Amino acid sequence: MTATLSSDVALTEPAAKRIAAILANEPTGAVFRVAVEGGGCSGFQYKFIVDPAPAADDALLEQGGARVAIDSASLGFLAGAKIDFVDDLMGQSFRIENPNAVSSCGCGTSFAL
Repeated sequence: MTATLSSDVALTEPAAKRIAAILANEPTGAVFRVAVEGGGCSGFQYKFIVDPAPAADDALLEQGGARVAIDSASLGFLAGAKIDFVDDLMGQSFRIENPNAVSSCGCGTSFAL
């Protein structure tokens, strides 16, 4: 059974709209997964994928048609974080503002604690 995120992780309106658009082309029940993995140039990196359904131990964030799943291990690294979607001169990408990260690399997808 999935748990619903209350205030652990925030989703901006641009991120919710982009995730909803991505999921609109996926089978019913699909989720946008945000995970933290070891690696990257700073020690940890964010991973964004579409999964067919949330796992039993996932936290689930639903907003404006967006369904975001975060596994319990990653949730600890993302407590208080904000997921955003930006479209600027550098291109389009999801960005995470993570108060737990003490440093991050220039690519914005890896960080250190």
